[in-house]
Amino acid sequence: MTGFTSTTRAVPQVGDVPRHIAIIMDGNGRWATSRRLPRVAGHAKGVEAVRGTVDACARRGVEYLTLFAFSSENWRRPAEEVSVLMRLFITALEREVKLLADNGIRLKVVGALEAFEPRLRELIAGAVERTAGNRGMTLTIAANYGGRWDILQAIRRMLAERPELAQVAEPIEEAMLAPHLAMSYAPEPDLFIRTGGEQRVSNFLLWQLAYTELYFTDAFWPDFDAAALDAAIASYRDRERRFGRTSAQLGAAG
Repeated sequence: MTGFTSTTRAVPQVGDVPRHIAIIMDGNGRWATSRRLPRVAGHAKGVEAVRGTVDACARRGVEYLTLFAFSSENWRRPAEEVSVLMRLFITALEREVKLLADNGIRLKVVGALEAFEPRLRELIAGAVERTAGNRGMTLTIAANYGGRWDILQAIRRMLAERPELAQVAEPIEEAMLAPHLAMSYAPEPDLFIRTGGEQRVSNFLLWQLAYTELYFTDAFWPDFDAAALDAAIASYRDRERRFGRTSAQLGAAG
Protein backbone atom coordinates (compact mmCIF):
# COMPACT_ATOMS: atom_id res chain seq x y z
CA MET A 1 0.00 0.00 0.00
CA THR A 2 1.18 3.51 -0.72
CA GLY A 3 1.71 5.74 2.28
CA PHE A 4 1.19 8.96 0.34
CA THR A 5 -1.85 11.19 0.44
CA SER A 6 -4.11 11.49 -2.61
CA THR A 7 -4.71 15.17 -3.38
CA THR A 8 -8.34 14.46 -4.20
CA ARG A 9 -8.92 12.79 -0.83
CA ALA A 10 -6.87 14.91 1.60
CA VAL A 11 -4.79 18.09 1.63
CA PRO A 12 -1.02 17.47 1.53
CA GLN A 13 1.56 19.69 3.15
CA VAL A 14 2.96 22.39 0.87
CA GLY A 15 6.50 23.77 1.08
CA ASP A 16 8.54 26.42 -0.73
CA VAL A 17 10.45 23.71 -2.60
CA PRO A 18 8.32 21.21 -4.54
CA ARG A 19 8.69 17.80 -2.99
CA HIS A 20 8.13 16.15 -6.37
CA ILE A 21 8.84 17.67 -9.80
CA ALA A 22 7.77 15.97 -13.03
CA ILE A 23 9.17 17.12 -16.38
CA ILE A 24 8.37 16.53 -20.05
CA MET A 25 11.72 17.15 -21.72
CA ASP A 26 10.53 18.56 -25.05
CA GLY A 27 12.35 20.35 -27.85
CA ASN A 28 15.52 18.33 -28.44
CA GLY A 29 14.88 17.93 -32.14
CA ARG A 30 13.82 21.54 -32.65
CA TRP A 31 16.89 22.71 -30.72
CA ALA A 32 19.07 20.83 -33.21
CA THR A 33 17.10 21.91 -36.28
CA SER A 34 17.38 25.57 -35.28
CA ARG A 35 21.16 25.11 -35.33
CA ARG A 36 21.13 23.18 -38.62
CA LEU A 37 22.17 20.02 -36.82
CA PRO A 38 20.64 16.54 -37.15
CA ARG A 39 17.85 15.86 -34.64
CA VAL A 40 19.97 13.21 -32.95
CA ALA A 41 22.43 15.92 -31.90
CA GLY A 42 19.62 17.50 -29.91
CA HIS A 43 18.89 14.26 -28.12
CA ALA A 44 22.56 13.86 -27.22
CA LYS A 45 22.63 17.43 -25.88
CA GLY A 46 19.45 16.69 -23.96
CA VAL A 47 21.26 13.99 -21.96
CA GLU A 48 23.59 16.71 -20.65
CA ALA A 49 20.57 18.75 -19.56
CA VAL A 50 19.28 15.71 -17.66
CA ARG A 51 22.54 15.46 -15.75
CA GLY A 52 22.43 19.15 -14.82
CA THR A 53 18.77 19.05 -13.80
CA VAL A 54 19.22 15.99 -11.60
CA ASP A 55 22.08 17.71 -9.80
CA ALA A 56 20.20 21.02 -9.48
CA CYS A 57 17.09 19.35 -8.07
CA ALA A 58 19.07 17.33 -5.56
CA ARG A 59 20.89 20.45 -4.38
CA ARG A 60 17.60 22.32 -3.89
CA GLY A 61 16.08 19.62 -1.74
CA VAL A 62 13.67 18.09 -4.24
CA GLU A 63 12.87 14.58 -3.01
CA TYR A 64 11.42 13.11 -6.22
CA LEU A 65 12.23 13.99 -9.84
CA THR A 66 10.34 12.26 -12.64
CA LEU A 67 11.44 12.65 -16.27
CA PHE A 68 9.35 11.63 -19.29
CA ALA A 69 12.05 10.13 -21.48
CA PHE A 70 10.04 8.09 -24.00
CA SER A 71 6.27 7.89 -24.31
CA SER A 72 4.25 4.96 -25.60
CA GLU A 73 3.41 7.21 -28.59
CA ASN A 74 7.06 7.94 -29.42
CA TRP A 75 7.32 4.63 -31.29
CA ARG A 76 5.56 6.53 -34.10
CA ARG A 77 8.71 8.54 -34.77
CA PRO A 78 11.08 7.61 -37.61
CA ALA A 79 12.72 4.25 -36.94
CA GLU A 80 16.21 5.75 -37.15
CA GLU A 81 15.40 8.33 -34.47
CA VAL A 82 13.87 5.68 -32.19
CA SER A 83 17.01 3.57 -32.62
CA VAL A 84 19.20 6.52 -31.64
CA LEU A 85 17.05 7.18 -28.57
CA MET A 86 17.44 3.56 -27.48
CA ARG A 87 21.22 3.73 -27.91
CA LEU A 88 21.35 6.96 -25.92
CA PHE A 89 19.33 5.34 -23.16
CA ILE A 90 21.79 2.44 -23.03
CA THR A 91 24.80 4.77 -23.02
CA ALA A 92 23.31 6.97 -20.32
CA LEU A 93 22.62 3.98 -18.08
CA GLU A 94 26.16 2.69 -18.56
CA ARG A 95 27.75 6.06 -17.83
CA GLU A 96 25.49 7.63 -15.22
CA VAL A 97 24.57 4.83 -12.82
CA LYS A 98 27.86 5.13 -10.89
CA LEU A 99 27.34 8.87 -10.51
CA LEU A 100 23.81 8.29 -9.21
CA ALA A 101 25.02 5.63 -6.79
CA ASP A 102 27.88 7.80 -5.53
CA ASN A 103 25.50 10.70 -4.89
CA GLY A 104 22.91 8.65 -3.02
CA ILE A 105 20.25 8.97 -5.74
CA ARG A 106 17.78 6.12 -6.14
CA LEU A 107 16.80 5.27 -9.73
CA LYS A 108 13.40 3.91 -10.73
CA VAL A 109 12.17 3.22 -14.27
CA VAL A 110 8.44 2.93 -15.01
CA GLY A 111 6.62 1.91 -18.16
CA ALA A 112 5.93 -1.12 -20.35
CA LEU A 113 9.58 -2.16 -20.32
CA GLU A 114 8.93 -5.52 -21.98
CA ALA A 115 8.92 -3.69 -25.34
CA PHE A 116 12.63 -2.90 -25.03
CA GLU A 117 15.45 -5.12 -26.21
CA PRO A 118 16.95 -7.56 -23.65
CA ARG A 119 20.21 -5.59 -23.28
CA LEU A 120 18.36 -2.41 -22.32
CA ARG A 121 16.07 -4.27 -19.90
CA GLU A 122 19.13 -5.85 -18.31
CA LEU A 123 20.83 -2.48 -17.85
CA ILE A 124 17.67 -0.97 -16.37
CA ALA A 125 17.31 -3.80 -13.87
CA GLY A 126 20.97 -3.55 -12.89
CA ALA A 127 20.86 0.22 -12.42
CA VAL A 128 17.68 0.05 -10.35
CA GLU A 129 19.12 -2.70 -8.17
CA ARG A 130 22.45 -0.91 -7.69
CA THR A 131 20.77 2.27 -6.41
CA ALA A 132 17.89 0.64 -4.52
CA GLY A 133 19.43 1.28 -1.11
CA ASN A 134 20.09 4.97 -1.70
CA ARG A 135 18.21 7.40 0.53
CA GLY A 136 18.68 10.67 -1.36
CA MET A 137 16.49 11.96 -4.16
CA THR A 138 14.47 9.41 -6.14
CA LEU A 139 14.93 9.85 -9.90
CA THR A 140 12.23 8.17 -11.98
CA ILE A 141 12.59 7.72 -15.72
CA ALA A 142 9.28 7.13 -17.52
CA ALA A 143 10.10 5.02 -20.57
CA ASN A 144 7.52 3.53 -22.92
CA TYR A 145 5.10 5.06 -20.46
CA GLY A 146 1.61 6.44 -20.95
CA GLY A 147 -0.85 7.72 -18.38
CA ARG A 148 -3.72 5.65 -19.80
CA TRP A 149 -1.51 2.55 -19.85
CA ASP A 150 -0.70 3.21 -16.20
CA ILE A 151 -4.35 3.37 -15.15
CA LEU A 152 -5.27 0.27 -17.17
CA GLN A 153 -2.39 -1.80 -15.82
CA ALA A 154 -3.32 -0.70 -12.29
CA ILE A 155 -6.89 -1.90 -12.86
CA ARG A 156 -5.60 -5.26 -14.13
CA ARG A 157 -3.34 -5.65 -11.09
CA MET A 158 -6.12 -4.68 -8.71
CA LEU A 159 -8.54 -7.20 -10.23
CA ALA A 160 -5.88 -9.92 -10.23
CA GLU A 161 -5.40 -9.31 -6.51
CA ARG A 162 -9.13 -8.93 -5.77
CA PRO A 163 -11.09 -10.74 -8.53
CA GLU A 164 -14.30 -10.46 -6.51
CA LEU A 165 -14.43 -6.76 -7.42
CA ALA A 166 -15.37 -7.74 -10.98
CA GLN A 167 -18.23 -9.93 -9.75
CA VAL A 168 -20.02 -7.80 -7.17
CA ALA A 169 -21.38 -4.26 -7.17
CA GLU A 170 -18.92 -3.11 -4.53
CA PRO A 171 -17.77 0.51 -4.95
CA ILE A 172 -14.17 0.78 -6.08
CA GLU A 173 -12.35 3.57 -4.24
CA GLU A 174 -9.13 5.42 -5.02
CA ALA A 175 -7.37 3.68 -2.14
CA MET A 176 -7.96 0.33 -3.82
CA LEU A 177 -6.43 1.35 -7.14
CA ALA A 178 -3.65 3.75 -6.11
CA PRO A 179 -1.23 1.11 -4.75
CA HIS A 180 -1.16 -0.54 -8.18
CA LEU A 181 -0.12 2.55 -10.14
CA ALA A 182 3.41 2.49 -11.51
CA MET A 183 4.54 5.30 -9.19
CA SER A 184 2.76 4.29 -6.00
CA TYR A 185 6.10 4.73 -4.20
CA ALA A 186 6.07 8.50 -4.76
CA PRO A 187 3.82 11.39 -3.70
CA GLU A 188 1.86 13.10 -6.46
CA PRO A 189 3.90 15.80 -8.27
CA ASP A 190 3.75 19.31 -6.83
CA LEU A 191 5.14 20.89 -10.00
CA PHE A 192 4.93 19.79 -13.63
CA ILE A 193 7.30 21.42 -16.12
CA ARG A 194 7.16 21.13 -19.89
CA THR A 195 9.85 22.67 -22.06
CA GLY A 196 9.68 23.43 -25.77
CA GLY A 197 6.66 25.73 -25.85
CA GLU A 198 3.90 23.13 -26.04
CA GLN A 199 1.13 23.41 -23.46
CA ARG A 200 -0.31 19.95 -22.88
CA VAL A 201 0.43 16.97 -20.66
CA SER A 202 0.66 14.43 -23.52
CA ASN A 203 -0.59 11.34 -21.68
CA PHE A 204 1.89 11.80 -18.82
CA LEU A 205 0.89 10.89 -15.24
CA LEU A 206 -2.80 11.47 -15.94
CA TRP A 207 -3.92 10.16 -12.55
CA GLN A 208 -1.15 11.83 -10.57
CA LEU A 209 -1.41 15.35 -12.03
CA ALA A 210 -4.89 16.02 -10.62
CA TYR A 211 -3.74 18.94 -8.44
CA THR A 212 -0.24 19.53 -9.76
CA GLU A 213 0.83 23.08 -10.62
CA LEU A 214 1.60 23.30 -14.36
CA TYR A 215 4.50 25.34 -15.74
CA PHE A 216 5.28 25.73 -19.43
CA THR A 217 8.40 27.32 -20.88
CA ASP A 218 9.45 28.10 -24.45
CA ALA A 219 13.02 26.99 -23.70
CA PHE A 220 14.04 23.85 -25.52
CA TRP A 221 15.14 21.04 -23.22
CA PRO A 222 18.88 21.25 -24.06
CA ASP A 223 18.79 24.89 -22.88
CA PHE A 224 17.03 24.09 -19.60
CA ASP A 225 19.50 24.78 -16.80
CA ALA A 226 19.60 25.60 -13.08
CA ALA A 227 18.40 29.16 -13.70
CA ALA A 228 15.42 27.85 -15.69
CA LEU A 229 14.64 25.42 -12.89
CA ASP A 230 14.75 28.24 -10.36
CA ALA A 231 12.32 30.26 -12.50
CA ALA A 232 9.90 27.35 -12.50
CA ILE A 233 10.20 26.92 -8.74
CA ALA A 234 9.71 30.67 -8.23
CA SER A 235 6.49 30.47 -10.26
CA TYR A 236 5.39 27.55 -8.11
CA ARG A 237 5.95 29.53 -4.92
CA ASP A 238 3.65 32.28 -6.22
CA ARG A 239 0.75 29.86 -6.70
CA GLU A 240 -2.08 29.56 -4.20
CA ARG A 241 -2.57 25.83 -3.74
CA ARG A 242 -6.15 25.52 -2.50
CA PHE A 243 -6.97 21.85 -3.19
CA GLY A 244 -10.67 22.69 -3.47
CA ARG A 245 -10.74 25.19 -0.61
CA THR A 246 -11.29 28.96 -0.77
CA SER A 247 -8.66 31.67 -0.35
CA ALA A 248 -10.42 32.72 2.87
CA GLN A 249 -9.96 29.22 4.27
CA LEU A 250 -6.26 29.32 3.46
CA GLY A 251 -5.92 32.67 5.20
CA ALA A 252 -7.68 31.36 8.30
CA ALA A 253 -5.49 28.27 8.37
CA GLY A 254 -2.35 30.42 8.07
